[in-house]
Amino acid sequence: GSYRSIMESKDRNVRKQTFEKLYDAYKSSINTIGATYSTSVKKDIFYAKAREFDSALEASLFQDNVSSDVYNTLIDTVHENLNSLHRYVRLRKKALGIDDLKMYDMMTPLISDVEMDIEYDQACKMVLEGIAPLGDEYVSIAKEAFSSGWVDVHEKKGKTSGAYSWGHYDTHPYILLNYQTNLESVFTIAHELGHAMHSYYSNNNQHYNEAGYPILLAEVASTVNETLLLQHMLKNTKDENVRLYLLNHYLDQIRGTVFRQVMFAEFERDTHQAVEQGGALSTEKLSQMYGQLNEKYYGDSAETDERISMEWARIPHFYSAFYVYKYATGFSSAIQISKSILEGKEGARDGYMAFLKSGGSDYPLNTLKKAGVDLTIKQPVQACMQEFSNILDEMEPLISK
Repeated sequence: GSYRSIMESKDRNVRKQTFEKLYDAYKSSINTIGATYSTSVKKDIFYAKAREFDSALEASLFQDNVSSDVYNTLIDTVHENLNSLHRYVRLRKKALGIDDLKMYDMMTPLISDVEMDIEYDQACKMVLEGIAPLGDEYVSIAKEAFSSGWVDVHEKKGKTSGAYSWGHYDTHPYILLNYQTNLESVFTIAHELGHAMHSYYSNNNQHYNEAGYPILLAEVASTVNETLLLQHMLKNTKDENVRLYLLNHYLDQIRGTVFRQVMFAEFERDTHQAVEQGGALSTEKLSQMYGQLNEKYYGDSAETDERISMEWARIPHFYSAFYVYKYATGFSSAIQISKSILEGKEGARDGYMAFLKSGGSDYPLNTLKKAGVDLTIKQPVQACMQEFSNILDEMEPLISK
């Protein structure tokens, strides 16, 4: 549970030891895990064939009425932009002053000397300022959320860790936080508020049977809120270190939510296709496939090893096949929506409000089109890739100073 926080350590030896000990533990059970995952893939294929689908991928996408072309276009578009991820790796290498960048160097912050002590009330004020482009009604409801008991703010004994938003159709949504007085927690407020507002608008505009929105849409509103807050802070900060911190935060979001999740999605597609074509998934084959993908995505500037090739063994989402691509499409959609709103594009805000109010009343791709996003073409994902490249353009000269 503490792996990620330890991997953010400034001490490279701590990161190295943590990385090696974690993967050595997985290695001790790798054949069992490999057999388990292989069986999961066979299960997916069996049920797809039983229901007369052409592939496990097609069967998985059926419920959302999504074509396999959407999935494949996502992967292809990211492939066309891997040079930007390779640029990011080179920038990380330079910023950390490391000649032999390893995969255990990928989580430690590039900008770590920014400390902001932000009390909860101030954090709420920052979030409200950030989401102001969504209009008076949206902000008014958000204010009510903060002042009327929607939010359980502070960490306490026995409380679930992390952050969460949930509720019931007949009540307002509830937000669970474990607030810390840092900038990351401010973004968490914006994120969970986005989920809550999506639920609020859906529940108040749809019948119970159609209020619940599908997973494919679930991360859009939360990411729109985060992006609006980030852009507001970038526009108003005069501190170069804070600006670098915010840009790095944005880069790492896109890297983790789009590039990394698409790499996972490609691995899932390839493992299922291998079995569908009559192949077998041995432990060695799985590690070979994953290792080659990791090298492809991160490029020559990151040194890979046997351990990172076993990373597939510790990803629980792989047992819910073809799920992770939704993180990437949701994030890309949110980037396009927030950009359109901030640029004052005609109908952008009204379209987004229509999206929030739609719940699960239509297939998700149709609902996204209300907000001006068409995932059947490459443009939304390409726009996200361009955003990543633009941030690199700004950061590279600042890191060089």
